[in-house]
Amino acid sequence: MHDIALYLHIPFCRRRCQYCSFVSFQGRETDVPAYVAALEEELRRRAGGQRVSSIYFGGGTPSLLSAGQIAGILTTVRTAFAVAGEAEITIEANPGTVDRAYLSALRAMGINRLSLGVQSLDDHELALLGRIHTATGAREAVRLARDAGFDNINLDLIYGLPGQTLSAWRNTLRRAIEMGPEHLSLYALTLEEDTPMWRTVREQQLPAVDPDRSADQYQAAEDMLAEQGYRHYEISNWARPGRECRHNLGYWLCRPYLGVGVAAHSFLDGRRLANTGSLDAYLAAYSGGHEPALEMDEHIGPDLEIAERIILGLRLCEGISLEDMPGIDFGQRYRRQIAEMEGAGLLEYGDGRIRLTRRGRLLSNEVFWRFLPEPAGAH
Repeated sequence: MHDIALYLHIPFCRRRCQYCSFVSFQGRETDVPAYVAALEEELRRRAGGQRVSSIYFGGGTPSLLSAGQIAGILTTVRTAFAVAGEAEITIEANPGTVDRAYLSALRAMGINRLSLGVQSLDDHELALLGRIHTATGAREAVRLARDAGFDNINLDLIYGLPGQTLSAWRNTLRRAIEMGPEHLSLYALTLEEDTPMWRTVREQQLPAVDPDRSADQYQAAEDMLAEQGYRHYEISNWARPGRECRHNLGYWLCRPYLGVGVAAHSFLDGRRLANTGSLDAYLAAYSGGHEPALEMDEHIGPDLEIAERIILGLRLCEGISLEDMPGIDFGQRYRRQIAEMEGAGLLEYGDGRIRLTRRGRLLSNEVFWRFLPEPAGAH
């Protein structure tokens, strides 16, 4: 028996946000009961004696499911798998979709971590993003969660919005800190092609994202959160000591995980798998008694495995311990990359560890691609 992290994708949204490129569906809430049944069927089929150390309901908007539907899924998980008694169980929720009774029911069924998609605490910015809540609604959601017994709350925030000033970002951060979350996830806005906001920017109805301003906002967050005692433990994540997200740490440490639901990814036994991104195909397959074709089934060879362990490990602020890279002479194998990145001020190498510098966290992709294996035939 081996430990895995379990991810459950709930792909429904009341309204898709202007910037969203995730696999989610607006106006399909009548399909929720059938989807829950399909999800439970997939859980039963994919169980194989694994011990689950963390469970994560992501989306979409998982809080659009009723408390009874969430409880049913958890019952299926606990029946099909061995769930660790101390398992971290997270659910994502949007302010505006939860009340005290709902949150109390979630807490009573063993969900012990709440991740709120706040994104901004400025009403103008929230309208720009297409969110359904206000800043007041976000504060109310945190208060209701505390009343329901949640003592481990994450807030998601987005910076680098079109036209967002450094002062406006500082104000959002200050207001977020005042709510006392145990964890903060801060993401730079990236606009994928064909999202509504991407089209608006392309048509010059909004200013383009300013990467220099985004960098200033990121560094301001590093300074403000350090002053308030938050530990910066991963490029985009800060936590009170001991409140780091155990589920996501599993991803960055290349531990096995099982993803269930539409478009969910898994990493098991040296393979990377991805379910279909079609809601209709997923529902038809499981209601018809067969499994939908995987969109991806990739074997992770030894070179790619090493590269992924390096790239994901470097996302952590403590970096990589070379003791955790057995079987390779890291300093010799990557001598050129390390020297180049140290010279550029992006990497620190010493005391048996390699880590990104503060500047390196800003320019992490410039570091990461250098550790990818060369394509076959490259010289």
